[in-house]
Amino acid sequence: MSNFATLLDGYHEFRKEDWEQHRDSWHELAKGQHPKIMVIACSDSRVEPATVFNTVPGEIFVLRNVANLVPPDDQSNRLNGVSAALEYAVTQLAVTDIVVMGHHECGGVAAALTHKFDHASLGEGGYIDHWLHLVAETRDAVVAQHGDQATTELEQALVRLSLDNLRSFPWIAAREAEGALTLHGAWFSIADGRVYTLDTGSDAFRQN
Repeated sequence: MSNFATLLDGYHEFRKEDWEQHRDSWHELAKGQHPKIMVIACSDSRVEPATVFNTVPGEIFVLRNVANLVPPDDQSNRLNGVSAALEYAVTQLAVTDIVVMGHHECGGVAAALTHKFDHASLGEGGYIDHWLHLVAETRDAVVAQHGDQATTELEQALVRLSLDNLRSFPWIAAREAEGALTLHGAWFSIADGRVYTLDTGSDAFRQN
């Protein structure tokens, strides 16, 4: 059986169980979405926000990419999927909260620390190299303080970086200032299934 066939088996189970049991909810969702929370997470297959936060369809608006990064506002680059998703969530869906969630054993963070894709050609890691240029300054600062094995420290530092970059968007900063939008940092430990949230007072991640 192919991997895709396995997915289709899962779909048929969904149709028989979840969709059938929640038919009315799915019909309501077909009319539109109204999530109040946006989650920016890593593309890592082990870190599914809907599973970690035990949400139902329509409850969270999710953006996933390598290492859960938000680039700073760059109005010269209109072909930016992160910026487009942010703009839609904030200005059209009017989400009230944005959560940036990093995680344990992030492959993007490991690649940044080891310089695995430095100067790689396109199709061999070049796109990854270009994306990870976003974290070079933060990585170098973390390595200078903690050494080149500081995986967790960099994972959590990149959550802080993405939060800072979110505030570079004027329409995000304005909504945060007026209390219409709250930004949150989180880090998920895969091995023990725990979420740690960023305490703004101490700038440390605390277990929940």
